[in-house]
Amino acid sequence: MSPRALSNPSLYALIPAAGIGSRIGGELPKQYLMLGAVTMLERAVDAVLADARIRQAVVVVSATDAYAANLDFDARVRLASVGGSTRAASVRAGLDVLAEAARDDDWVLVHDAARPCLAVDELTLLIETLTDGVAGGDPVGGLLAVPLADTLKRSAGGRVTATLDRAQLWRAATPQMFRLGLLRAALDAPRVTDSATDEASAIERLGHAPRLVPGLPTNIKVTTAADLPLARAILAMQGRVR
Repeated sequence: MSPRALSNPSLYALIPAAGIGSRIGGELPKQYLMLGAVTMLERAVDAVLADARIRQAVVVVSATDAYAANLDFDARVRLASVGGSTRAASVRAGLDVLAEAARDDDWVLVHDAARPCLAVDELTLLIETLTDGVAGGDPVGGLLAVPLADTLKRSAGGRVTATLDRAQLWRAATPQMFRLGLLRAALDAPRVTDSATDEASAIERLGHAPRLVPGLPTNIKVTTAADLPLARAILAMQGRVR
């Protein structure tokens, strides 16, 4: 038996970056907007590769992408022009690319291209929480998430119909970390590539309960133009931009 077969599961990363980010406006897809001297996509990729245990990262772009090939990525990055019409389709295609090197029991950390502010400490916490113990770690996998602090309202016709109990509610973030084989099976389920908004929801449909790992509220997702100055401020606070 080879040393690779005897080793613990390896860690890989997958960054879906085939979208256009229409809500932010402008001519460029939002992942190519500048945050300091480099693009948002480079920030997000560098953030997830801050842990040296990540063997490889696959960045999934669309077949017509004209920008990614000109960026300065870490040597561990592989570009894959296999992006689909939905996030789930892009992730599923990226898993096939990863499977050329990775095994079904290896871990895959899926991270949003629009989350450039992932902190090293929360990435480390996610990895160590899910890989701690025997037999390769957590039996399901999990995700970074933040407990909700705001009061939540349900509405109809512009008026409040109920106040919701926030005690059991979390805001899902990324990375979301699952074994390659399980994640492929989850995304292959009927209609998942059309409707799943994150990897955890696909895993849940198989009857599994992903582990919630407390993340930081600074791990924001850049969605609108108003999020850009906040992202720059967080990156400055982290010492990643001047």
